[in-house]
Amino acid sequence: MGGPGTASAGGGRRGPTMTTVTISFAPGAYTVHAPATSANLGPGFDALGLALDLCDEVTAWVAEDGKTAVEVVGEGAGELPADETHLVVRAMRETFGELGVQPAGLGLRCVNRIPQARGMGSSSAAITAGVTLANALAGGRLTRADEVRIAGRIEGHPDNIAPCLLGGFTIAWTEAGGARAVALPVAAEIRPTVFVPAVRGLTAHARAALPATVPHADAAFNAGRAALLTHALTGAPGLLFEATEDRLHQGYRAAGMPETAALVAQLREAGVAAVVSGAGPSVLALSPVPSGFAAGGSWLAHTLAVFAGGARVSAGRIPG
Repeated sequence: MGGPGTASAGGGRRGPTMTTVTISFAPGAYTVHAPATSANLGPGFDALGLALDLCDEVTAWVAEDGKTAVEVVGEGAGELPADETHLVVRAMRETFGELGVQPAGLGLRCVNRIPQARGMGSSSAAITAGVTLANALAGGRLTRADEVRIAGRIEGHPDNIAPCLLGGFTIAWTEAGGARAVALPVAAEIRPTVFVPAVRGLTAHARAALPATVPHADAAFNAGRAALLTHALTGAPGLLFEATEDRLHQGYRAAGMPETAALVAQLREAGVAAVVSGAGPSVLALSPVPSGFAAGGSWLAHTLAVFAGGARVSAGRIPG
């Protein structure tokens, strides 16, 4: 590898004739706005997701001193690592590895607005930031489909990654070649509300509560509701209440987050299309919440627009 602005990539799988390409990293910095996301949306377990207009803002550059340093402002400040173990850096390293290059050091400034460990896709935003910033610094050789594949591999499931990268309402799946996704337009009148608690949740614990198998009737029920939800979100919001019914995951997880389950039930009793946001503990309401509705406790309600277009990368400025 050359100096901090260059790297060499060889064609190691092309047989005895090697082709060496010198790659110059982009000068200066790049900034990405990576949106919060809500996955599952009730029946669409591990497949459906929605991007929300609350963004983490991450700026990255190749460090001239060859060292990696991370500054975190906002959510997670003082808690998240400030070195190579930071999730954004790990995602950048994975992406650089895919491209066959590695800068010696990286500088990052993370302005975090997405609540951590609340079921709003904070880890997917970090991974998306890392993948897109590495791609930008290396000259933008990856397509958005490539970014979905790489980010989905890092995250392990693409339901949050897809809306973060593509924006709007997304359907994601995994095949032999990795994660894939499509984005669909959302009906203009849909403006979700997210109820965020003070307590945190762990996706691993929520997944551990799920059974290894489910009844065939429940699987068929959810398949129908997931298809209906696609129709409701893209043009028939009057069907959102019925379309957000679920039998695959929320009931099994209720004992581990009783306050979340109670709020979902309270909202649905009021006629609101409410679901657990991702693995929880936040709650997502896809239809309007009645005026004067009181969630009580430590819940904070945020009404957010749907974030269209996906993660946005632009030329930035090195802080300092």
